[in-house]
Order: sequence, then structure tokens, then C-alpha cells
Amino acid sequence: MEFLPKLLALEGGFVNDPLDKGGATNMGISLGAWRQMGYDKDGDGDLDKEDIRMLDKEDVEMVLKKFYWDRWRADEIRDQKLADMLVDWLWCSGKWGIVIPQRLLSIDDDGIAGCNTITAVNAFVPGKFLISVYNARLAFIRAIVRRDFRQQRFAKGWINRVNSLL
Repeated sequence: MEFLPKLLALEGGFVNDPLDKGGATNMGISLGAWRQMGYDKDGDGDLDKEDIRMLDKEDVEMVLKKFYWDRWRADEIRDQKLADMLVDWLWCSGKWGIVIPQRLLSIDDDGIAGCNTITAVNAFVPGKFLISVYNARLAFIRAIVRRDFRQQRFAKGWINRVNSLL
């Protein structure tokens, strides 16, 4: 998966910022995402932030593949940069990383990257759709900050991230 090294370069280590709605995260994996894996990394009988502290690159790859790359069916997207941008949006923002691109494609925005979604993605001129997704991500970030100004402290990093994928 070509995207993994890019993702690892974009993500940091363990953080538990009270203003970050993702809560405790490590290399971009939140406790909520790790609980979906159901793996008690430290073997103490619960899934908590201590498990998040212990995550490694192999864990990131496992979560990325299962819940993000495969959910977007990214192996079927013909343009790697577009696949990276779409998967990264899902990684950062959950279902909105599929729903909003579906809206851009004027197809059913069910949050499921099925055959119709993949066909529509691949039918677009890749660079043109990549720019549409890029602009939509920037608008999404601005909307987050408008709803909760405390999120402004993260906006520059989010924008830099999106820029790096363009």
C-alpha cells in the first residue's frame, strides 16, 4: 500500500489533547478506531489509552487497510494521488470522507464506496476531481472551525496536510 509511508509522515506520536475530538491518538489512530479492532494490546483486559500508547507501524497498517483503504476500495481507484486524498479524508473525518466526494460526483451519498462510486470516481478526469476533492476538504475544515472556533488551533496543520497530498 503506497499510501502508508505518506500517512506515517503526516501523523505524529501519542497525543491526548482535550480539545481534539478524537481523544487519545497515536500515529492518527484514535481509541474509537482501535476499539473496532478489538485488540487489547497491553493485555490488561480493557481497551484504553494505554493500548493507544503502544501502537506501532504494523498496527497502523492493519487499521488503515481494514477500515480506510478497503472501505474506499482504493485499490480500484486508478489515480494514486486521488486514492490517497480520498482515503486520508476518510481517515481524518470518518464517513464525510466518502459522503462529500459522493455529493461532488452527484451520486447517492450513502457513505459506502460501492461499484457506482468507484465507477464515477474513475470516470472523472483524475486531476480535475482531485482539485474538487481538495477544495471540498478545505471548505470542510473551514466549516469545522466556524462551528467550533476552538478547533482553529488545528486548522493550519489540517490545511498543510491536505496541501501535502495535492
